[in-house]
Amino acid sequence: MKKLFYASFILFSQFIIGQVSGNVNYQNQYSPSNTIDIGFPTSEGIVASVKGLANVKADSYMAIFSITQTGKTTKEVNELLDQRINKSLEEIKLKKGVETFVDMISFVPVYEYEVEKKVFSRKTYNEVPVGFELKKNIHIKFTDPNLLNDFISILSNHEIYDLVRVDYFSNALETIKKEMMNKAKLLIQEKIKNYELLLGETFTNVEKRIADGFAVNLPVEMYKSYEAYNSSSLNLKKAANVNQASKSTTLYYQPVFNKEFDFIINPAVLEPVIQVQYEVKIFINREKEKKQAAKADKEFILITPNGDLKPINVNSPKQTY
Repeated sequence: MKKLFYASFILFSQFIIGQVSGNVNYQNQYSPSNTIDIGFPTSEGIVASVKGLANVKADSYMAIFSITQTGKTTKEVNELLDQRINKSLEEIKLKKGVETFVDMISFVPVYEYEVEKKVFSRKTYNEVPVGFELKKNIHIKFTDPNLLNDFISILSNHEIYDLVRVDYFSNALETIKKEMMNKAKLLIQEKIKNYELLLGETFTNVEKRIADGFAVNLPVEMYKSYEAYNSSSLNLKKAANVNQASKSTTLYYQPVFNKEFDFIINPAVLEPVIQVQYEVKIFINREKEKKQAAKADKEFILITPNGDLKPINVNSPKQTY
């Protein structure tokens, strides 16, 4: 009875773990590697490297909404669009810490086809202007992320629904980069000392080369899409008529994972953040040190009858003294 209970508990535990991973597991998506390519030279020797990750919370945001208006005349289209924008901005500017900007995108004529009928010939379709189309973008800068819902509600009341993107900004990026470089410097020095202890050598006088680099990932770049469904395993005949149901496509925020880094600043991620990666590599050329040591072993000194000291190169032709 105890064995049966234990086996049931194992199965139940596995089921719970599978569920909390989310519906995204139904999709086998290719996930690109977020690495820093610093083009390090390849050669014999030791490479000491340190990678760091910092999760930086944004202190300001920029939301961009797109708006389109059509009309029969230029005056009509301008008046209609300005009316919608101005009424929206009047409400939005009442919010604390909000700045706005309206960006002109395009202003083009709209055409339709007019049929020209001719006797004893095919119909001819001619494009004729029937009105104008005007497009603008509304840029909204804000510091409180909770205000985005208010903006969407205000703009939708004036038939503005297209949220193009939301950009994240932080004034702390330069400070974070300096902190990452200092942490990486201490860690890589510790690694090199560890290598010296393991090998019983010193790298003080050997040739060294260094390369480093940063990579910054913004939240708008880190969203992935998937369709939450499980395909039927029913074996159908080739001649069968199958009506596929429409599948819902959604997006989710996928940050860079913490698993491949030597240190992490602000490891817990609750909301979308700006992620800064830093990597530094030091190449230690031990082979050059060995060649120099071997060359030094072949140097000889000759004391002449007059008491002078002269070096002898054993690899050069015979010298006469």
